[in-house]
Amino acid sequence: MLYLYLVTFIETVDLKKTYTPKGAAVVHALDGLDLVVPQGTVTALLGPNGAGKTTTVKVLTTLVRPDSGSATIDGIDVIASPERIRPMIGVSGQYAAVDENLTGFENLDMVGRLYHLGARQSRERARELITIFDLTEAQNRPVKGFSGGMRRRIDLAGALVMRPPVLFLDEPTTGLDPRSRIGMWEIITTLVGEGTTVLLTTQYLEEADQLADSISVIDDGKVIAKGTSDELKASIGGQRVEVSLVSKDDSAVAREILTRFGTTEPAVSLDGRGLTVNAEDAPAALQLILSEFANRGVQLYDAGMRRPTLDDVFLTLTGHTASIDDAENNGSSSSKKTASAQKAQQ
Repeated sequence: MLYLYLVTFIETVDLKKTYTPKGAAVVHALDGLDLVVPQGTVTALLGPNGAGKTTTVKVLTTLVRPDSGSATIDGIDVIASPERIRPMIGVSGQYAAVDENLTGFENLDMVGRLYHLGARQSRERARELITIFDLTEAQNRPVKGFSGGMRRRIDLAGALVMRPPVLFLDEPTTGLDPRSRIGMWEIITTLVGEGTTVLLTTQYLEEADQLADSISVIDDGKVIAKGTSDELKASIGGQRVEVSLVSKDDSAVAREILTRFGTTEPAVSLDGRGLTVNAEDAPAALQLILSEFANRGVQLYDAGMRRPTLDDVFLTLTGHTASIDDAENNGSSSSKKTASAQKAQQ
């Protein structure tokens, strides 16, 4: 696996963190989480609602203190020396942490001054980032008039003002249209190519497929699986045969046929027309299935083969689908970068 051969840059060992919401039971946000992020790579944290992804980011960005365990970045203890960590990190949260009344340029200039870059250097860095993120035409407009994609770009640019060696991206493309999302992916890929280490949490499985060198699947506050995208898909086995029925009335017959030629019980879509089954030799199984469907008079809209997806990995490993971490967001993640910049003054 990739992470075994590279220098470890971020590491957590047996991290634990509990919350006790008023009038509710204790929540184990982290329950012995072990994580390794190699230098100069992208590691994605994937997991169902409330799995612990955002809490992990908050611990590593010094915003939350764990109850026990250890966390280091480039060998520096995050818990014991937060003042040494803050100048090293950039953070882009789930919501753009920008001042809507300032222009795009003024937002970036402000972040530079919070980090004590000085007036001239802050302005130079702001102009540089405006160019990199293709915001030249909008740089003098108030951010309140920006589109969602432009806000996210300004937010990410703000996280890069100090050229941090490590970047934390917590759901960085949530709410973006496909074109804006692809644009963000290109920027992140460029940053990693220049040596930046990225820890990414995402609800978009294709985002992890596209960006991540390694993936850690988190559930109930601990890592339950890790590897590359291909390794995780291979771990749940085989290929899939999928069919889409013309008539829902044929569902029972279709399930019986798929059960005979597959290696698992068929999974049925919510509308009852789509069915999926695992198969060791998917091409041969598909031929037999189609022949049997024809003999039994079962009409199809579509039929085909596919490899397992990360969604299949989620369902197999956790019993859930991937979604946003609402349950663990005890504070607004949009404040992360601003908080880090303000603490850098201390």
